[in-house]
Amino acid sequence: MQSDAFWVELRMLLHGIFPPITTPFYPDGNVYFKKLESNVERYSRTPCAGIVVLGSTGEAILLSDQERRDALKSAREATAPNKVLIAGTGIESAAETLRLTDYAAELGYDAAMVRTPHYYKKQMQPANILAFFRIVADRSPLPVIIYNFPQATGYDIPVELVVELAEHPNVIGIKESSGDVEKVCRMVEGTRHIKRSATVTETFDAVTPRMLASAPGSAGAEAGELVSVAALTGSVSSPAAKASSSAVTVIGKRKTRQKETGFQVMVGAADKLLPALEGGAVGAILAFACMSPTSCYEIYAAWKEGDAELSQLKQERIALASRRVVGELGIPGVKYGMDFNGYFGGPARLPFLPLTGDRKSEVERLLADIRS
Repeated sequence: MQSDAFWVELRMLLHGIFPPITTPFYPDGNVYFKKLESNVERYSRTPCAGIVVLGSTGEAILLSDQERRDALKSAREATAPNKVLIAGTGIESAAETLRLTDYAAELGYDAAMVRTPHYYKKQMQPANILAFFRIVADRSPLPVIIYNFPQATGYDIPVELVVELAEHPNVIGIKESSGDVEKVCRMVEGTRHIKRSATVTETFDAVTPRMLASAPGSAGAEAGELVSVAALTGSVSSPAAKASSSAVTVIGKRKTRQKETGFQVMVGAADKLLPALEGGAVGAILAFACMSPTSCYEIYAAWKEGDAELSQLKQERIALASRRVVGELGIPGVKYGMDFNGYFGGPARLPFLPLTGDRKSEVERLLADIRS
């Protein structure tokens, strides 16, 4: 297991909205990397905090190992340096998960999102899940985000397991996609005792070693090398210093400070975003943000500003479209919604089928006033 100083370097802020980008395909089924890069460049100009590559919306489970690696590389090269980069690296075995995580780390990703193993459901007892995530977290060069998506996997990780895993210093958060707001509240309450901090900008945006390396005047910036937080700040801060948000450290031309983060709960259901935030979630990874990132961000921003009326209005605006397009029509619906809103969605891979004309018309009606 790594040292405590190593884990401190890896902690990072996950607050905000993250689109889990789709994987574009040509009509013949090959990955359309130019369109992937074009989408990422456009997301980089939105107020989203970052992007997730190879999530469920990215059809990661339908890609070959080489396609996954190529998609990670393509997205990494197209992402703006101020956006957090999360790689979906979960595969059924711990060994393969770590291989893909190692590759993502080599590319410069900031965190790894690891879904719960689920194929052998009856054998996925608490001891199995604990062992899997602990081994991955022990050996991962990136901070780990648990990914729970029971609608797809048929396995729903219990709150008690999440609370136990949250004690691991390299497990920094969870993407909870069940849509169960009460469960989110129990996770938040059960992990409230965990006290951690992360390096942030002077205005409390996320900072990662990759961002610091790219900052003008930073060590390693000209060479394009990744730089650890500890190396740039000189040492790991004391607990008292980490808890303070007033101390500013200048790295190159970037001013940074520390922000208390604890264990960070993110959600994956756009129609439940506001109640989840009110229940203690810090952000969200939303398929709906693939077609309309700004409308999702507006909910988060209004909530952050304490504007209850506006945040509720913004939530109601997308609720029906999110439930129907994402929750019922799935990835073909998301991709058509992207086409309608100016991104490249294109076809999904078999066994997904294209939307019928009637369903395309329905998506257009639902998104008629959600064109961000």
